[in-house]
Amino acid sequence: MAKYRNQLSQFVDQFFITDAGVETILIFDEGIELPCFAAFILLKDETKCEWVRNYLRTYMNLARKYNTGFILQSVTWRANPDWMKKLGYSDQDVIDINRQAIEMLEDIRNEYSAENFPIITSGCLGPRGDGYNPTSMMSAEEAQLYHAVQINIFSQTNADLITAMTLNYAEEAIGITRAAKAVGMPIVISFTVETDGCLPSGQTLKDAIELVDHATENTPVYYMINCAHPGHFERLFVSDEPWLLRIRGIRCNASAKSHTELDECKELDSGNPVEFGELNRALLEKSKVLSIFGGCCGTDHRHVEEISKQCIGTFNRLKQNVLDEIQQKI
Repeated sequence: MAKYRNQLSQFVDQFFITDAGVETILIFDEGIELPCFAAFILLKDETKCEWVRNYLRTYMNLARKYNTGFILQSVTWRANPDWMKKLGYSDQDVIDINRQAIEMLEDIRNEYSAENFPIITSGCLGPRGDGYNPTSMMSAEEAQLYHAVQINIFSQTNADLITAMTLNYAEEAIGITRAAKAVGMPIVISFTVETDGCLPSGQTLKDAIELVDHATENTPVYYMINCAHPGHFERLFVSDEPWLLRIRGIRCNASAKSHTELDECKELDSGNPVEFGELNRALLEKSKVLSIFGGCCGTDHRHVEEISKQCIGTFNRLKQNVLDEIQQKI
């Protein structure tokens, strides 16, 4: 039985961290070939499964060290039907691998069950096409039908929620959200943006979020931004417009390079972890509602630890300011 699927609202004012750029760590640090950026292939080998467990434990230990909540996310970003078929997997493999990925998260959560911090399990879902280049775009109805396969699998596991990562146009996000709603799964929508702060499709982030909320009656639990450097979208956090208040999490890239430049990189650009923490703190100061932080391409445990060091105090101060404002109005 899912532990927090129907109790997520209790964590709205708590600081959470998650993991970092697992795919770039595997490719550049571990020397493991990942066809199509598909980290789920590790689940077919017990030795590599143990690597995934140890990788996740590293970040769990950071949550314990800094007394934060933790979001355990599955390595299933590419485990949807088209990508798995392209890599030679069967329809049954789609079911088995997604289930196995969530079972792994549940086992790790059980290891830390005595710890006094919340651990939320998340089934990770990726785009049907290229996350950087939306050359073939679906209607919302097509996206709902397509992504329902993986979403339905997650709904039959103990996953607390689903996080759809690196989405680049609103219609796919709408379809994903409707498919999740149809089976009672909480859904988080995470868009990626280019260096100009717009989605790769050309849509503004504001338009994308407002379109999804309008089409789905505000169904997503919250929104995130991932696979973009903080400098690519910090200019957006300049007002208190309602759509900005829907963005609760960020998983940024270490590199300031564009998506095109990252695709062409032969060496990992891991940036500066201390500076990365500072940039995340600056975004928190501007947003005031961000509460979920992790890393994406080029990041590792050093980046997430710097976020923890630099953002927790700011988060608690901002939360106290809100409480003080409420008290003054009573």
